[in-house]
Amino acid sequence: MNVLQEFLRYQLFSITGSPVNVATVAIAILIAIFSFWLAQFAEKSTIRVLRRKVDEEDGSIGASARLVYFGVLSIGIAIAVQTLGINLTALFTAGAVFAIAFGFAMQNITQNFVSGLILLFERTIKPGDILEVEGRMVKVTKLGLRATVTRTWDADNLIIPNSLLVASTVKNFTLTDKLHRIRSLVGVSYDSDMALVRQVLQKVCAEQMWRDQTLAPVVLMREFGSSSVDFDVSVWVNDPFTRSQAQSKLNEAVWFALRAAGVTIAYPQMDLHLDATVVEAIRAPGKE
Repeated sequence: MNVLQEFLRYQLFSITGSPVNVATVAIAILIAIFSFWLAQFAEKSTIRVLRRKVDEEDGSIGASARLVYFGVLSIGIAIAVQTLGINLTALFTAGAVFAIAFGFAMQNITQNFVSGLILLFERTIKPGDILEVEGRMVKVTKLGLRATVTRTWDADNLIIPNSLLVASTVKNFTLTDKLHRIRSLVGVSYDSDMALVRQVLQKVCAEQMWRDQTLAPVVLMREFGSSSVDFDVSVWVNDPFTRSQAQSKLNEAVWFALRAAGVTIAYPQMDLHLDATVVEAIRAPGKE
């Protein structure tokens, strides 16, 4: 036992005045071996999690897992080196300028990468979701760790940085369900039979077979406008991405139904009232 203790205490060399014995070297080697094992375990776990959580290509998953591998391994090697008595502070100080410059260069990439991880684990945005980003409706086709690929209604592919989706307000039409309300605003003349107007609007909405049949249409008399009584007609659909086509179908159905019922769809108009002296002057242009 004493021989073993003497062997472990045997000084091999010194670093910056600090003696390094056999026990110190053995501990550093064990830490390095454990770090390699832990890094491999973290890499494999990352691959399994990413394949379950996100629709991502194998190359991107492998790159992300490799990044985790080197991160864990770097921490373990740093602890092993520190155990040997090597002061890492001096090395970090020497590389501080380079680290700052590299950090500024990688700022946007790192921000998008972290945002991608947030989206990955929160699951607030998923492939197939319908979003409204900066006033434009898009469908998510691929959720990456740096950027999200989307497709517009015009079949344009947009690559959106993940940091934009995390830092700004994004409307997700399919977060909990795919129901979406389609509205048609129509104004009728003040001389119209309002009971007939409501009856016609309710009937035409009920006849639209493309709407969601589980939710009843809603017809509201919205307000008394300057030249019309305005109605708000709404139905529900199960695909927000096709709301433009649904909006057109509803508008056409309302238009033809009101015309067939003899209801006048109002348009902006203005009545001009003149003083009697002005009217007389117009009728007799030769007189003052």
